Amino acid sequence: MTIEPTGKTVTAERADATPAGTKWWTLVAVCLGTFMLLLDVTVVNVALPAIQTELHSTFADLQWVVDAYALTLAAFLLTSGSLADMFGRRLLYMAGLAIFTAASALCGAAQSPLMLELSRGLQGVGGAVMFSVSLALLASAFHGKERGLAFGVWGAITGVAVAIGPIVGGALVSGLSWRWIFFVNLPVGAVALAVTFYQVAESRSDKASRPDWAGFVLFTGGLVSIVYALIEAGRTSFSSTTVIATFAAGGVLLAGFLLVEARLAHPMFDLRLFRLPTFTGGAVAAFGVSVSIFSVLLYLTIYLQDVLGYSALQTGLRLLVLSGGILAVSFLAGRLTAHVPIRFLIGLGLLAVGGGLMLMRGLSATSGWTHLIPGMILGGVGVGFINPPLASTAVGVVTQEQAGMASGINSTFRQMGIATGIALLGSVFTSRLSSSVASLASGTPLSGRSAAIAKALENGQVATLFQKVPAAHRQLLNHVVKASFTSSLDLILLVAAIFAFAAGVLALALIRSRDFASGAAHTAPAH
Repeated sequence: MTIEPTGKTVTAERADATPAGTKWWTLVAVCLGTFMLLLDVTVVNVALPAIQTELHSTFADLQWVVDAYALTLAAFLLTSGSLADMFGRRLLYMAGLAIFTAASALCGAAQSPLMLELSRGLQGVGGAVMFSVSLALLASAFHGKERGLAFGVWGAITGVAVAIGPIVGGALVSGLSWRWIFFVNLPVGAVALAVTFYQVAESRSDKASRPDWAGFVLFTGGLVSIVYALIEAGRTSFSSTTVIATFAAGGVLLAGFLLVEARLAHPMFDLRLFRLPTFTGGAVAAFGVSVSIFSVLLYLTIYLQDVLGYSALQTGLRLLVLSGGILAVSFLAGRLTAHVPIRFLIGLGLLAVGGGLMLMRGLSATSGWTHLIPGMILGGVGVGFINPPLASTAVGVVTQEQAGMASGINSTFRQMGIATGIALLGSVFTSRLSSSVASLASGTPLSGRSAAIAKALENGQVATLFQKVPAAHRQLLNHVVKASFTSSLDLILLVAAIFAFAAGVLALALIRSRDFASGAAHTAPAH
């Protein structure tokens, strides 16, 4: 069957009619889109201090730059998968590419924190569509051993994108501008769109169900409310009336979501899946790795740039200790999955992540970045062991018809971990920062400036602060800045480690080898 630009359709049952040339072009289109999508996730972290300086952003603004993307990605992931099954995966993939590329242009052109945050949210919508459809397109185009090869290539591309993201982001920010971390998506997106339009076959599911709009609205509202409350708590306090009311609203919306999902014939989240211990363990692990080490990356980046004074490129090079380790160990873990029970790879990987975060602790005003190296190495090893087998805890224990939803739920838990982790750690960080600055400045010539020092640290304005302080007090100010920041970073490293350790213990307890033997979709693709 020849695929014309008009997009003739093949159903899932007839996907083997796809010509060989089109199969490999499908792989090219999916890999291009995925590379752009994942690269943009990792490059943003090293650009945040530059964004904060140019757009005069607050610390809460930085949190929303990351969370706006993670929230919309989590909210739209399963719904966009249902729409793709109904209206065509090629069509939805093109829509996702177009939205993501256009949103990237808006991000690069942003003139205010609010415009950037809204544009990042729109990027998340496009990213959710692309991510939910990517492997379904490959599964429609490839069969047998070729499918394994295609998934392997796609997995390698994702690993490379994550690993080189900090370097690419650092080079663009240092050599051009933070805006180019978004503008670079425009040519990549245009090429991916052209390849998809001309070379990718359309496919859809004959058994597609209507999107669960009630679940989508309740889930999105509840998650946004919880994250808003956590970020607002960092700006005010957890006892604030607004924070308490927003937490309560989020709880009510999420409770309503669970009630709706339990009653629907075709829910967005099939709660019955959580009766499978291995599926639940995989969801816990996905949330745990994101809420811990991936959420901490934002604060490590700010520490390296704002406190230690490294450029974006220098920061990216140092973060290679972590991301390079993840990529290297992932290849080993992929081979070990055939010989080592998955619960040990994931459970012990999470415990290693927790251990790595604990090794990063002990920072002081005199610490250099090399203090972080042992913890980064151990943390990278842990994540490397987790990532390859994690998807199978979702798709490997359910029927083939449930594989798409199961994989989507697992990915949603990853994004929920990022969104809530960034917000929660940020609230803990700002609270400790204010008290630490006040304590260190007490009884010194800087005692009257403690609030201003804490605010400058939060908002990336330390250099400006030094210019306003008399020369005789700058050495003292330098000590207060570094000691208070490292004290706050130490605390959130502990909180993140506790999450990782808890997730590791639960993964070891819940993930069971016998569940994979009874699962009908052990090799089913993640939709």
